[in-house]
Amino acid sequence: MTRPKISITGATGFVGAALVAELMLSRNCEVLVLTRQKPVHALAGVQYVPLGDLSPDSDWQPGLSGVEVLVHAAARVHVMNDSAADPLTEFRRVNVLGTLNLARQAAAAGLRRFVFISSIGVNGAETFQQPFTAQDEAAPHSPYAVSKYEAELGLHRLAAETGMEVVIIRPPLVYGPSAPGNFGSLMRWLQRGVPLPLGAIHNRRSLVALDNLVDLILTCLTHPAAANQTFLVSDGEDVSTTELLRRMGQAMNRPARLIPVPARLLKGAAALLGKQDMAQRLCGSLQVDIRKTRQLLGWSPPLTLDQGLKKAAEGFTA
Repeated sequence: MTRPKISITGATGFVGAALVAELMLSRNCEVLVLTRQKPVHALAGVQYVPLGDLSPDSDWQPGLSGVEVLVHAAARVHVMNDSAADPLTEFRRVNVLGTLNLARQAAAAGLRRFVFISSIGVNGAETFQQPFTAQDEAAPHSPYAVSKYEAELGLHRLAAETGMEVVIIRPPLVYGPSAPGNFGSLMRWLQRGVPLPLGAIHNRRSLVALDNLVDLILTCLTHPAAANQTFLVSDGEDVSTTELLRRMGQAMNRPARLIPVPARLLKGAAALLGKQDMAQRLCGSLQVDIRKTRQLLGWSPPLTLDQGLKKAAEGFTA
């Protein structure tokens, strides 16, 4: 029997690399990695198809022939200090025009399904009384989130025009071994025993373990009910920043040294330093409701939050 062929973009990134590894371990499929250039340390059994950058005029055809499903995890990602003169224009060039160019070629090549890794930022930056749902009106809060939302809209139009199925997944903060960004920074601070002024934060935030996100992506490759749907994903347990740090410390066997500074003082100090975005991520709430994902797909997170944190701690390198 011919093995199904799956193409993946962004396969050298945090999420994409984990997805490729899991596909090679557990799925009887042929994996094509669409990449800028073949990596020095290539995985055995993986076909690498060097095709250059994600751009509006890239030719993707060599990586689409005979492919059934494509997982698009490549993107121009959000960065704290963007050096681009016009960040939104650059995000649109890569994340919107580049994505839709890829999707059009995928549809023309006869792909059955296009799985797009988007962002919870499409819903907004912060929740207050209610968690975000997949049905909420979009409220993207940054150039990166705007570009992801515009890509989603273009993909929905393309699906209606061509019949290619589109699946959209909007993850919140993804953590795991060697996690980049804020989570990795927090782990380094805990490892070093740095006192943190985060002992009195009473927010609620959703996170998703890398293994849980990969498991949902694998489910969405073939599940009939996933076609043309948008899904939110999390570990199914929301925690405050203070509680998260305590449980991260327990996972690392390094008790968190937390100083109980009121959130309003932290926000005020952050405003003076021009760090409002960082303060919002540490002190604000961002909750997601994954009932649609559970009910429509019959999916539940394989790992609990504590299990995910333990696995992240075991793979942590300072």
